[in-house]
Amino acid sequence: MLHHEGMESGLFASWTFWALLAAGFAALTAIFGKVGVAGVDSDVATLIRTVVILISLSFILLLLGKLHDPGPLSTKTWVFLILSGLATGASWLCYFRALKLGPASLVAPVDKLSVVLVALFGVLFLGEHLGPKQWIGVVLVGAGAILLALPN
Repeated sequence: MLHHEGMESGLFASWTFWALLAAGFAALTAIFGKVGVAGVDSDVATLIRTVVILISLSFILLLLGKLHDPGPLSTKTWVFLILSGLATGASWLCYFRALKLGPASLVAPVDKLSVVLVALFGVLFLGEHLGPKQWIGVVLVGAGAILLALPN
């Protein structure tokens, strides 16, 4: 079993490190997905991707010694994890359908309108606060996604 306790210090404890890594993997997801979805129904492609994620994540958790009973979970935790899973599945189905129909260089940025929606939902539903610089960034992300989606 790999030791994972020390991973929570230094660079590994930085949310920006993990967010940038996520962005890099999301970019690869779009490129690999666009090529992969070319020869198969987009919904079947989503299922294959999901099975790969399930198996690989299970293997990683096993290696890190994290594959165990999580203990008692509240009803609220279950409801929101299930809702998150359903939203993820719906997002993936829509994303792969969009990749099947359009260029990855346009689909992925439009998909990132989720950044704008997360900012709005975070403020409205989670009581988060964004300063003027962050709001300018949200507007710029939204404007960029819209500009990319407009026909030439």
